[in-house]
Amino acid sequence: MRTFARLGVVTVTAIAGLTFGSPAFAHVSVQPEGTAAKGGYATVNLKVPNERPNASTVEVELSLPTDHPLASVMPEAVPGWTIEVTTTKLAKPLTLHGKTITEAVSKVNWTATGKGIRPGYFQKFPLSLGQLPEDTDELLLRAVQTYDNEEVVRWIEPPVEGEEEPEHPAAVLKLSAAADDHHGASATPAEPAAKPSAGGDPGDEKAQGHDDVDGGTDRWLGVAGIVLGAAGLGTALFTSRRRDDA
Repeated sequence: MRTFARLGVVTVTAIAGLTFGSPAFAHVSVQPEGTAAKGGYATVNLKVPNERPNASTVEVELSLPTDHPLASVMPEAVPGWTIEVTTTKLAKPLTLHGKTITEAVSKVNWTATGKGIRPGYFQKFPLSLGQLPEDTDELLLRAVQTYDNEEVVRWIEPPVEGEEEPEHPAAVLKLSAAADDHHGASATPAEPAAKPSAGGDPGDEKAQGHDDVDGGTDRWLGVAGIVLGAAGLGTALFTSRRRDDA
C-alpha cells in the first residue's frame, strides 16, 4: 500500500508539471506563412502566449528593426483589438519599385477592446512585411506585453548562438535565400489589410484560433494517459503484494 501511495504522489507531481509548468517555456515568437525570402514579401504571424494564471494580456507593442527598415508593414485586422501603426523618418532613404521611401514603420501596437488574451490562451497577430532585406539572415523583432494587472514583460533580449536562451528573448524572423523573382512567397506586394476592427470578443475561443484548443486537448490526453498508466501499474503492484502475503 505504501508503494501504491508513493506512486500516486509521483503521478500527481507529473500532472502538475505538465499542467502548470508548460507555460514557463512559452514566449513571443514569429513565424512566416510559407517562406520569408530575402528581397521579397512575406506574411508572418506574431504569436503571443499568456503566461500568467490570473491576468489577461491587453496590449502588445512590436518594435521593428531600424538597422534593416521595412518600407511596407501592413497589419491584418484582429477581432477584439485596435491597431496603431507608427512610422519613423529614415536616416537613409530606401528605394522600392523605383520610388524613394523616406519613412518606415517602426512600431505596431495592438490594444484589446475586450478581455484580451486570457490565461491558458495565445493570440496570433498577422503582418505583411516587405521588402525584406537582402544583407541579413534574420530580423530581430522586439515585443512588449502588458497585462491587465499592469505587469509589463519585455521580450527584447537578442538570442546568441551557442549560449543559453535568455529569459525574455526577442522574436527572430529567419530569412531564406532570395527568390528568383525577388518577391519571396508573393509575386507582388500584399494588398493592404482591412481597416482594423474592434468587432468580436477576444475572450471567445474562436477569436483566438483553434490551435490553442487543439494544443489543450493534446495536453489533457497526455495527462489522462499518465493517470491511466499509473493506475494500471499501481493495481499490478497491489495485486502482486497480496499474492506474496498469501
